[in-house]
Amino acid sequence: MKNTVLGLCLGLMMAFVQAGDVLTLKAGHPQTYVVKKGDTLWDISGMFLNDPWFWPELWYYNPQVKNPHLIYPGDVLKLMWVNGKPVLVRDSMPNNSVVKLTPEMRISDITDAIPAIPLDVIAPFLTRSRVVTDAELEQAPYVLAGKRGNIVAGAGDQILGRGDFSKDETYGVYRRGQVYQDPQTGEILGVEATDIGTANLLATEKDVATLTLNRSTQEIRRADRFLPMEVRHLHARFEPKAPAQNTDGFIIAVEGGLTQIGSLDVVTLNLGDQSQLEAGDVLAIYSTGVVVTDPITNERVKAPDVRSGILMVFRTFDRVSYALVLKAEQPLKVGDLVKNP
Repeated sequence: MKNTVLGLCLGLMMAFVQAGDVLTLKAGHPQTYVVKKGDTLWDISGMFLNDPWFWPELWYYNPQVKNPHLIYPGDVLKLMWVNGKPVLVRDSMPNNSVVKLTPEMRISDITDAIPAIPLDVIAPFLTRSRVVTDAELEQAPYVLAGKRGNIVAGAGDQILGRGDFSKDETYGVYRRGQVYQDPQTGEILGVEATDIGTANLLATEKDVATLTLNRSTQEIRRADRFLPMEVRHLHARFEPKAPAQNTDGFIIAVEGGLTQIGSLDVVTLNLGDQSQLEAGDVLAIYSTGVVVTDPITNERVKAPDVRSGILMVFRTFDRVSYALVLKAEQPLKVGDLVKNP
């Protein structure tokens, strides 16, 4: 379905992040670029800037315009200097005329717009995955059996649950996943509740309830847990920025249990709301420096940590958060450090 959206042709300006810190153009940057399907603002900014995570400072837009960051495949972007500042203009006028990018109406499918980051990668983590305390999961109502006594069920089936179903009429069905621990203290930071379905409450009798499964990603089994659906604000737009305060932490897990981590992988950090981390916060990733033996003193000496990538937090919980690796300059791993860029 086609929607009328207000797409803003964007301008590029030299912005000050902090007093004295001027954004610098990347050596060898292109003069023109044709926006392609699958591009992100991160990708495009990285072609022009040394530090693409500063793209909110880079892309100039009118704050009074709704969805000001929308650009579309096929737009031709050209870097020029206007009044002493670099600006990105759309090179679409005859005779090489230049028109600074301004808000304009256009008819287009909003899904064609270029996002800041690849939202399809993180969408499952925004809408369904969650981290809870061990007590929350243990005290939650659970799947007793299929309505006919069967031990597995799927979408369209009716199932029996046991526990307190007074909190809602719609529940997510979850299975216990990873237990997140602090790598330094061993303290449990939270438990991953793996989303496997959604159920609607039909009836209750004492502590036994009948529910119907309207969605399932895998077989629903006995002892799987019911949690009320979350009511929270979902971020559909992210503006990468440095955390408000100095932050140090670790990558403690990676989606899928991989041994090596690369660009666009989703990782879990041992930092969350308690660390004042927010969606959009960008952290640098550091690989632990190697330990070598001093050839003169025979002492064991640790080399400095090596900056090896950058990530952006996109969802926070009380004591952990999910982050997307935006750039990996070498293979990353669980245990790598993260800190302010």
